[in-house]
Amino acid sequence: MLNDTITHAERELYLTLLELAQQQPSAYEWLTRLPTWLNDIKDKANYAHAPAYQASVARLPNLTVNHVDLNSDVLTIDASLNQSQYKQTTALLKQLMPWRKGPFQIGGQIGDDESGIKIDTEWHSDWKWQRVAPHLGRLDGRRVLDVGGGSGYHGWRMAGAGADTVIIIDPSCLFYHQFMAIRHFIGSADAHETGRYRTHYIPVPLEALPEHSQLFDTVFSMGVLYHRQSPFEHLQQLRGQLVKGGELVLETLVVEGDANTVLVPHDRYAQMNNVYFLPSVAALIGWLEKVGFSDVRCVDVAVTSVKEQRQTEWMTYHSLADFLDPNDATKTIEGYPAPMRATLIAKK
Repeated sequence: MLNDTITHAERELYLTLLELAQQQPSAYEWLTRLPTWLNDIKDKANYAHAPAYQASVARLPNLTVNHVDLNSDVLTIDASLNQSQYKQTTALLKQLMPWRKGPFQIGGQIGDDESGIKIDTEWHSDWKWQRVAPHLGRLDGRRVLDVGGGSGYHGWRMAGAGADTVIIIDPSCLFYHQFMAIRHFIGSADAHETGRYRTHYIPVPLEALPEHSQLFDTVFSMGVLYHRQSPFEHLQQLRGQLVKGGELVLETLVVEGDANTVLVPHDRYAQMNNVYFLPSVAALIGWLEKVGFSDVRCVDVAVTSVKEQRQTEWMTYHSLADFLDPNDATKTIEGYPAPMRATLIAKK
């Protein structure tokens, strides 16, 4: 028997945007585009694997969930799985590999490997959240946009921190269906008292959104800026989604240097061919101020370790250890400085 998780989640998204549009008319433009956005991600002509991903989500078993913890480093769905459900669920979730952002635990308690499924993702996304969370303004009751949210791990954590509405955007067909797989087990655990879901996913890039929507109190862009050919355009688009006085949380790759230092990799950076601009923290502060942000501050700088980003049973491709110089871990395989990430917070 197939479940209707995706259909139900999309209906909840539609109703959430409809409610929002009654207060903020700019959301009506989102509503007019929504059918196209949701149809495109399921179109086999666009994404060859889309039907298989949908089938994997639809075949996930319905479990009796005792408790969901969205405010835990390992996003935990405490449920009882019998052996058949364990095997079925594990096999279906593995059809949605590679799992890059997490971790997640479905069934049993952490450490109880017999009855629970631990999705040990490539990234320890919980470590990033631990670095970012102490510096955030309050998320309670706020509308939040998570740009490039991957599987949705950070979006769920935002809901766990009390956000009223979280909209995750990412154009990846795989990540959309990973989110829906987790949504299947979380169910209404993130719902308002009205029963309406708080956490939603729209499978589009930032540039597909209506400009200057000004719908969100907080906007996150984590791990996206260095993939953009026009970083200023990205920053302006982020600003256009914020209400006046809203907060931007920007996390990106940086390099050491002064206000004039920007690394533009010649070809690949850490084996990624879509990395364009790696500024210094000082340069990045200047960029944010130039597009109109104020109160810009850097709250964290961290070198990415091979313990934070690594190959796992759930992500079996090459990972950070393969992208560093085998004789000097302070450099990438191409000879650039090894990945270092900064988190900046700014106000509109």
